[in-house]
Amino acid sequence: MSRIPKTVDQAVSTLDLNPVTRRRLLSGTGLFSASLAAGALLSACSSQEETPTGATGNFPSTPKWRFSFVNHVTTNPFFTPTQYGMEDAATLLGIEKPQWTGSQNSIVAEMVNAMNTAVAAKVDGIAVAVVDKDAFNAPVGQALDAGIPVVSYNADGARGDPGTARLAYIGQGLYESGYALGRRALEQVESGPVAGFIATPGALNIQPRIDGAQQAFEDSGKAITFTAVATNADVTRGLSIIDAYAQGHQDLAGMLAVDAGSTSSVGQVVKKYDMRSKALKVAGGFDLIPETLTGVQEGSLDYTIDQQPYLQGFLPVLYLYLYKLSGGLLSPGETNTGLLFVTKDNVGPYQTTKTRYQGSTTDKVLVERSGPIAHG
Repeated sequence: MSRIPKTVDQAVSTLDLNPVTRRRLLSGTGLFSASLAAGALLSACSSQEETPTGATGNFPSTPKWRFSFVNHVTTNPFFTPTQYGMEDAATLLGIEKPQWTGSQNSIVAEMVNAMNTAVAAKVDGIAVAVVDKDAFNAPVGQALDAGIPVVSYNADGARGDPGTARLAYIGQGLYESGYALGRRALEQVESGPVAGFIATPGALNIQPRIDGAQQAFEDSGKAITFTAVATNADVTRGLSIIDAYAQGHQDLAGMLAVDAGSTSSVGQVVKKYDMRSKALKVAGGFDLIPETLTGVQEGSLDYTIDQQPYLQGFLPVLYLYLYKLSGGLLSPGETNTGLLFVTKDNVGPYQTTKTRYQGSTTDKVLVERSGPIAHG
């Protein structure tokens, strides 16, 4: 502690941080070097001299900090724009592209190993999808003890209890979005069976959603039977499970899904069996992969929910960078990346505009909007 400048220590004491998190970071090996960057920042902002070579604006030249993202389904197309987001932020800030690592099939042990590897490699910051309430407590603690800042993205432990001492969560309000999914369905369903499909039950990036949807149906008081149905992290296997379930339950009034793969599969199955001409009243889910957008446009899906995956890659890099740059004075804040219903009325721009922000192209292009902005 004696190595930390008094001004930095005083400033950090004013931050609204978890006491354990603050103590770990102040005692960690990384804050002293980061505080030097903070001093450089203050000097650069107050100096009338030219910006140092290699700097941008009022930011001083900084080390080529290395950040690592730990993900639960590294090859899932949902996270394509997330990877573009982290890459674009790194390019903007002049640092290395973060490492993308973790598990392909939501195997928590593989994610924990990836995080332990990042800590051992002494990376400068970690973003992790906390899909298990307990498993990440120790590795996050080890990172903080080593002075490595950690944020969570996309998933953040259990509702109201992140399970770790991470600095902040960047992602959608998961339970709230699931509740909204159910409430929207209730506009079209009065009674009957509704299935909620979930790729990995218990995984804390999607379990809160299905919990929220179920609660919405219970709160309605309507004669609706809601059943959660496990699919699979493998999209092909998940499709076959949904297909079989639909064939065996032709009286379904609703088919909802809480993950990208299951949502696209629901749309495909609804179209395959022309379920709109039968008992089905509503079908919907999450995310913006091409098959899902096509389903919304064609009417096999009533809606899907956009949670801004690009921001879930871009903002963690920005937050970790500013934390390092300021020596912890600019601490990451909780950030809800939003909830937008994409329906047949507004799906057009998602279908016709090819951008990195939705993962539909690798090209870095400027997209300017004309016309009114959606609100409400």
